[in-house]
Amino acid sequence: MMIFDRKNLSDQQLIELYSLLLKPRLIEEKMLLLLRQGRISKWFSGIGQEAIAVGAAYALQSDEYILPLHRNLGVFTTREIPLNRLFAQFQGKRSGFTGGRDRSFHFGTRDHYIIGMISHLGPQLGVADGIALAHQLRDEKKAVLVFSGDGGASEGDFHEALNVASVWNLPVIFLVENNGYGLSTPSLEQFRHQHFVDKGPGYGMEAYQFDGNNILEAYHTISMVASGIRKDPHPVLLEAITFRMRGHEEASGIKYVPRELLDHWSKKDPVQNYEQYLMELDLLDQEKLYRIKSEIKRSIDEGLSVAFAESDPEFSLEEEVGDIYFPHGTDPAEPAKGNEPAMGKMTDRRFTRRRFVDAVNNALLLAFEKYPDLIIMGQDIAEYGGVFKATEGMVEKFGRKRVRNTPLCESAILGAGLGLSIEGIKSIIEMQFADFVTCGFNQIVNNLAKVHYRWGQYADVVVRMPTGAGVGAGPFHSQSNEAWFFHTPGLKIAYPSNPYDAKGLLLASIEDPNPVMFFEHKGLYRAVHEEIPDDYYTLPLGKARKIREGTDLTIITYGMGVIWAEKILGEIPDISAELIDLRSLLPWDREMVADSVKKTGKVIILHEDTLTGGIGAEIAAFISESLFEYLDGPVMREGSLDTPVPFARNLEEHFLPPERFRKKLLQLLEF
Repeated sequence: MMIFDRKNLSDQQLIELYSLLLKPRLIEEKMLLLLRQGRISKWFSGIGQEAIAVGAAYALQSDEYILPLHRNLGVFTTREIPLNRLFAQFQGKRSGFTGGRDRSFHFGTRDHYIIGMISHLGPQLGVADGIALAHQLRDEKKAVLVFSGDGGASEGDFHEALNVASVWNLPVIFLVENNGYGLSTPSLEQFRHQHFVDKGPGYGMEAYQFDGNNILEAYHTISMVASGIRKDPHPVLLEAITFRMRGHEEASGIKYVPRELLDHWSKKDPVQNYEQYLMELDLLDQEKLYRIKSEIKRSIDEGLSVAFAESDPEFSLEEEVGDIYFPHGTDPAEPAKGNEPAMGKMTDRRFTRRRFVDAVNNALLLAFEKYPDLIIMGQDIAEYGGVFKATEGMVEKFGRKRVRNTPLCESAILGAGLGLSIEGIKSIIEMQFADFVTCGFNQIVNNLAKVHYRWGQYADVVVRMPTGAGVGAGPFHSQSNEAWFFHTPGLKIAYPSNPYDAKGLLLASIEDPNPVMFFEHKGLYRAVHEEIPDDYYTLPLGKARKIREGTDLTIITYGMGVIWAEKILGEIPDISAELIDLRSLLPWDREMVADSVKKTGKVIILHEDTLTGGIGAEIAAFISESLFEYLDGPVMREGSLDTPVPFARNLEEHFLPPERFRKKLLQLLEF
């Protein structure tokens, strides 16, 4: 017997909650019918779990963010998303929230303060941290609620997000829907703990459990927790005990569920039990029930009629490619006039000789002054200044709210960057070493990179990547991994080779509202220096720099490759080589490359990354396909050996490509 406690809810609120609870159930029943008729392709049912989603959305204020999963239809309906748009989203129509580019609840809508899921389940927990951090920074008394399933709570993202929220005392409600199964795998094969609330003390946070099939218990529990968070911001873990009455999705069925378990939970149906309770209170009778159901069914039919009448989206190459990035077309910022060197001398004191690492630090300081909300996050970046001291002195000037040491939680911090962006705050995230980005790879390639294409939200995040070998650091601190991201539409990649470019490209990356992977070669941090302007300036992403003019051949490279190429050309003065520093890898400057190849007829591409599958292969393919008639020799390329980066200096020296590049350069010259 389910026990309901109305507490201070009025009769009108009780009826309103019933209507809100019934609506997703009736939509589900309609979708199951349409699925059997072949009019929709797929459906993830939340039948039996409606009370949690509806209770959560009813308990939170309308301008507080909810991050639901695919069994939380009640969040969307309670937030009054127009049904025609919701159904159009399910059908892949243009008027849906992703315009046919994604399905079901894989979308966000800032108008309704909902940020939908991606299929990987866990990453949105970190995004919730970022939204909550924005509230904390602005001293906004708001709660953020993010859903997790019991199966998804096994993901590392669950631990990372809860850990970060606890350490930073973020106003997040982590709501675990414990429905007993992760697809077909029962709880006893998912985890050993008895209850998720047992995890709360381990994270130093409050934890509460409630009956997820009881709409009033769901509402009162979440309302109580949210009210407390608004007064005293802190994270809370909630566990809703419930059951999924349908398959993970309809095609999977429920044959793996014992019949007695289904019979037990069918008696706890959230809609039927609450309906009976209202009838006992004489707030509901058959006539009123009929009117409520008829009105909901009418709105469902109207929404479906509009959605089904809409034609499938037409393909537009311009739109598809154009929506990869958020539009950003500002002109580069020039240094103040009077800064130009004259006759080898400085015209005033607004030039300073800076090492590469100093140029990065200077760019960060200027960006923090220009953008008062900008924050930087990373391991040991505050008082310690980062392991390479790129952030030295920043915490003293801008404080710990903006210069934030993080736990070792790369995924949660990258997700937090997206959450901050949703709230209009720029962020810079420092990977202690570029190698460690693997721990947050999913957030970058599936969340940051795709979010604008999917539903128009930009990811205003710069990920700083101390990269490269040559420093005797071995396989896990020396990798060149820019090619991992080169293949991912939606990202931008910058890779400077000198202090001037490092400052200008970093400031341009921070200005750009799209996600930028910013590579900084560790071997260049203190090895190169030059006079650069003290003023704020930017360099355009996607534009290469021609370092040398030449007629014999073209060398295309970036990063440390520029240093190697210049050294070798200095040792072989008879070669008239055109040397191009790409500076940006995504997008890269096809125009400059094409013009140079047309001029010289021979080309070799050099990069530090391992040869197979490196960026050089893509450039070589472009040249072979588009510029074949201009070539006087084979398109050549050279990179590091196809092995992990060795530790011993002698092994590392032979792993790297300079000597092999020298031989190929001379070989190409002979054609």
